[in-house]
Amino acid sequence: MADAARAARLADRIKVVVAQALERRVKDPRLGFVTITDARVTNDLQHATLYYTVFGTAEEQESTRAALESAKGVLRSEVGRNITARLTPTLTFVPDEIPVNASHLEEVLRAAKEKDAQVAAQAAGASWAAGEDPYRKPAEEDDESSRDR
Repeated sequence: MADAARAARLADRIKVVVAQALERRVKDPRLGFVTITDARVTNDLQHATLYYTVFGTAEEQESTRAALESAKGVLRSEVGRNITARLTPTLTFVPDEIPVNASHLEEVLRAAKEKDAQVAAQAAGASWAAGEDPYRKPAEEDDESSRDR
């Protein structure tokens, strides 16, 4: 069993090899603007998971997924030629959800910022319900306790 550091180095190398092969060797017209964002290899170096993003519509993303699945054999043979491992790992392509999650997070932050602005606007025109400041201060308590004695 290989160590995690070797698996990480191999994952980085596989990511580069697959990205170059997609650019140079795979001539499938269904491939859109695909970017390999990350690669992970199991510690036994048998399986590699490649995360990718595609710019375009949902239909273009689906056709790119199909193109990647059909080019898996060519990409795996290219990986086998360019890495120094006894066995060539199997390749699995997974769409990267980070851009979708990031846009959702930005939307949530924008809504929170708008809500904060609304609260600040309400607080600017607000006044105390029972006078200027109905709460006793610690200094006032000390004065009253000294007067009682």
